[in-house]
Amino acid sequence: QEVLGEDKLMAILKERELRIYWGTATTGKPHVAYFVPMSKIADFLKAGCEVTILFADLHAYLDNMKAPWELLELRTRYYEHVIKAMLESIGVPLDKLKFVRGTDYQLSKEYTLDVYRLSSVVTEHDAKKAGAEVVKQVDHPLLSGLLYPGLQVLDEEYLKVDAQFGGVDQRKIFTLAEKYLPSLGYAKRVHLMNPMVPGLTGGKMSSSEEDSKIDLLDSKEDVKKKLKKAFCEPGNVENNGVLSFIKHVLFPLKSEFVILREEKWGGNKTYTAYEALEKDFAEQVVHPGDLKNSVEVALNKLLDPIREKFNSPELKKLSSAAYPNPSKAKPGEKGTKNSEPEEVIPSRLDIRVGKVLSVEKHPDADSLYVEKIDVGEAQPRTVVSGLVQFVPPEQLQDRLVVLLCNLKPQKMRGVESQGMVLCASSVGEPRQVEPLDPPAGCCPGERVYVEGYEGGEPDEELKPKKKVFEKLQADFRVSEDCVAQWKQRNFLTKLGRVSCKSLKGGTIS
Repeated sequence: QEVLGEDKLMAILKERELRIYWGTATTGKPHVAYFVPMSKIADFLKAGCEVTILFADLHAYLDNMKAPWELLELRTRYYEHVIKAMLESIGVPLDKLKFVRGTDYQLSKEYTLDVYRLSSVVTEHDAKKAGAEVVKQVDHPLLSGLLYPGLQVLDEEYLKVDAQFGGVDQRKIFTLAEKYLPSLGYAKRVHLMNPMVPGLTGGKMSSSEEDSKIDLLDSKEDVKKKLKKAFCEPGNVENNGVLSFIKHVLFPLKSEFVILREEKWGGNKTYTAYEALEKDFAEQVVHPGDLKNSVEVALNKLLDPIREKFNSPELKKLSSAAYPNPSKAKPGEKGTKNSEPEEVIPSRLDIRVGKVLSVEKHPDADSLYVEKIDVGEAQPRTVVSGLVQFVPPEQLQDRLVVLLCNLKPQKMRGVESQGMVLCASSVGEPRQVEPLDPPAGCCPGERVYVEGYEGGEPDEELKPKKKVFEKLQADFRVSEDCVAQWKQRNFLTKLGRVSCKSLKGGTIS
């Protein structure tokens, strides 16, 4: 999409082949949008470039604790296997690539001293601005998030490359590198940027937003289900993740795309130029259903070799260890001697950001409110909360709250409650209660997760007899800086940490 330093690039190419690197922080599971840089890496290799792939494990730790330290080694190994499987899937020879881990050289004395040298010249403003599109933004950023862009700047020198390749979302880090590397006596590098593919929901394709992405190991059934739900309005080519995937992945790989459809709708049609397909879609010659079905077939061809590779016992074990998922007993296994006990982990809870649309006193209970809460569904949920003596109604009206959505609905004095507003409570007397606060800017329906457990699917409904919520709740606490936690791991949304106003050291219920 964009090149910074094209003159320098041309000058190098007159003398020798280009040395280039692409890096990825080993946090959330890689998804199908990773095929965009992979197809361009294939182009670089065909053009004779020397390409290094960096698995940035230390960056992953610095990015606001997206990947806990104990999971980093597992996730880095997962990334190595899955990225190599992707490259093999599109026919890229691995013997032409160099693979490096960040911690192989980023903990050396020389690199560490350069981090300090760089921190003595980069301003806090420039560091924060550089990471704005890449590092998770929160109201009170950790120092680690400010260091992150500087490490990426130094990687260019320590990997001895001429150019860095990355998404256009990294442009501000690239301009930081161009500004500050020369101040350490190092050469300014060339920067190459690929476009960002919109997610299936219309926004950015994100590892932390489950419905926005298709994982590389998703089953064919999951691919079908996610594509079926994808935003793909007839004639609308803006923020259309399905069309963008065809443009930036399928066309570059195959130089054509086939729309599969029944004879009565015109039969199959092969497009050799993306613009022609986009024009036909805009004019509603191509139906969204046919577009999605055709992408499903093409995408499964790319994913089949990756799924097959990860079908081995060793890689299955690695995948589940790097991204723990709730184990769900199969029908008939419940209560049997040999069935494994269910794993009680936070990703089993369906916790979402909600917006309170209305608050009324319960008609038959003085201590209860009846609230209508928007959690991103077609209709708001009715929720009954025992907050009358703790929170005035005007403090609840129109505010964002944190709602547990997969409890079994139950009647409270005749009104069915379809969720629970999570609140911080003081430990001593008199009892104080404050609803938890999602970060400012969150939208109703956004997932709230516990760090390290962002990948799991929540239970459809928590079974009261199994007491999953109660077991997890026993370890819910409010930290000394008022952050909601489970076993000292923060409650997070994609915009940052969930907190309360003042109840340090409190419980959460």
